[in-house]
Amino acid sequence: MSSDRPTTVAGLRVLVTGSSSGIGAALARRLAADGAVVGLVGRRAEQLAAVLADCRAASPECRSWIADLGDPGRAAELALEAWDAFGHLDVLVNNAAIPKVKPVTRLTPADVEETMRVNFLSPASMTLAVLPRMIARRGGTIVNVSSMGGRVGIGHEAAYSASKFALCGWSESLAMDLDGSGIAIRLIEPGPIATDIWDRPGEERAVFIPDLEPPELVADGIVDAILGDRFEHYLPDLASVVSFKHDDIDAYIRMNADMRRNAEGR
Repeated sequence: MSSDRPTTVAGLRVLVTGSSSGIGAALARRLAADGAVVGLVGRRAEQLAAVLADCRAASPECRSWIADLGDPGRAAELALEAWDAFGHLDVLVNNAAIPKVKPVTRLTPADVEETMRVNFLSPASMTLAVLPRMIARRGGTIVNVSSMGGRVGIGHEAAYSASKFALCGWSESLAMDLDGSGIAIRLIEPGPIATDIWDRPGEERAVFIPDLEPPELVADGIVDAILGDRFEHYLPDLASVVSFKHDDIDAYIRMNADMRRNAEGR
């Protein structure tokens, strides 16, 4: 891929983490249907195999890797394995993430470290692994899937929000440092999406569960981001919530603290 933006994903080599379900699975299927060669990464072998089968029906060169992205060193190795397997990578989509729904009064350092490893350190490690090769080719796209929780704090989700805020700040600085290099950085901020992140075993109930949007909405938005020129993409468009927070942070905190108290009393 040259430094010019592609007009189609057909033929692109794309690595997508968190591909066994949710946004990652929807994105892998969409990319393959549009002619991309997709590398799928996930922890759950049976679910990953089902997604891979769907992708190969449209794009036979797709393949998968079973990996635990709680190990940033392994994540970096996997990124290079995928590069070598495909000859290169045009796009790296750092999508894998875990929730951490727990009041800060019950959080442990281990909770915070686990969340940061999966949600921030592994995406950073994978990016740093492939970046020299992308720079040498003068082309490539890094897509970081953060969250609305990376722009606004969420009650009972301090560790999760911290990891996603880190990914947002990292992405902004990457875009600055890599301007003119031929490497595009794209930041995705999904809102409430119907994925199994809401039902992960061992997690507590979220303070507020709104109406959920389908993961295909985010998958379509990521494809648009790969082909487009804009850095940041809210999917669905909830940028007004971020603007409200910035306009009156005290009111935002009070409102969400009231929601937290109401949730604890339910």
